[in-house]
Amino acid sequence: MIPREITPKIRAMLDTFPVVTVTGPRQCGKSTLLRHEFSSYKYVSLEEPDIRRFALEDPRGFLSNFSTPLIIDEAQYAPELFSYIQARVDEEQKTGMYILSGSHNFLLMEHISQSLAGRVAILTLLPFSIQELQASGQLPRQVNPWLFTGGFPRIWDKDIGPTDYFPNYIQTYLERDVRLVKNIADLSQFEKFLRLCAGRIGQMLNLNALAVEAGISVPTVKAWISVLETSYAIFLLQPYYRNFNKRLVKSPKLYFYDTGLVCSLLGISNAEQLATFYMRGELFENMVVSEYAKKTFFKGNRPRMYFWRDTNQNEIDLLIEKNAQLHAVEIKSSATMNPSFFKSLDKFSKLSGIGSDLCSVVYAGDLEYQTQYGKYISWKNW
Repeated sequence: MIPREITPKIRAMLDTFPVVTVTGPRQCGKSTLLRHEFSSYKYVSLEEPDIRRFALEDPRGFLSNFSTPLIIDEAQYAPELFSYIQARVDEEQKTGMYILSGSHNFLLMEHISQSLAGRVAILTLLPFSIQELQASGQLPRQVNPWLFTGGFPRIWDKDIGPTDYFPNYIQTYLERDVRLVKNIADLSQFEKFLRLCAGRIGQMLNLNALAVEAGISVPTVKAWISVLETSYAIFLLQPYYRNFNKRLVKSPKLYFYDTGLVCSLLGISNAEQLATFYMRGELFENMVVSEYAKKTFFKGNRPRMYFWRDTNQNEIDLLIEKNAQLHAVEIKSSATMNPSFFKSLDKFSKLSGIGSDLCSVVYAGDLEYQTQYGKYISWKNW
């Protein structure tokens, strides 16, 4: 098994909290991770109809039959369990009693907030990161195959071609995850909406334009965006809130957690196509932003990341708040270093007052180099 960066954080939280919840998209490796790394825990999955029926009809008997420490996979299928788990942990006052996992953040959080607030640590697992594949010796040498393949573990474990994997993944996602979160009658229309979102990665979210193109209302766009967020398909990067004496844009940017999924939705059939694909720059930017999100989530934190753009079209691709400092990052899909990459960073450095030591360019090459304006960082070391 490829080691996951989040594992030490799960262990640390089990030493502190009676319940640890691991959420994330379907097939990101939650079950495999928990069964492999926490083999001393009994394991039960509510995906199995008879087990789910037992948990729904007799939650007290279910918890008595499966003693602690216990992993309950896809726990959102039996919301009645959460109150009984609360009673158990309050009675026994132990740490590390239960690990709950699930693919539906909204449903899990709803039940947790009602029953387990203050008793649970919530962690997020996402598909493989660059660092995880690099540590295992499986990261491609070039960036295009990585953009095309993405990080879903089953692709790497079973050597499944992305063109075989993702159409089935999308179908399963639509029929199971989407319908569970929101009752959408016309899934073909929602799939069209999903593909339209893929064509807008790295762009500011324009609800009206998306509604017109998808043939739905603006309130429906908002609701469907929420579905995609809560099922870990997409995330929205918010604009930075400080003014710096300029008028700022207020709309967020849209990104997916996995570029392999985006490539499939855009109809890309092989990595070679990306060399001349008109959205390669946006795919590379998506990868860099989502990698930082993964890294932060795997440490048990929520990413404090933004973009910055004023009404004069001055822009910084990624701003990161870390250790009370602001880091500015430009993202370039070129494999060749170019001094012009630092043009926007230099302007922003003077405007915001941050030093060049906090400015970086992440690019598609391999070399790393410090300049007077900031540092070049290879995508492999981002």
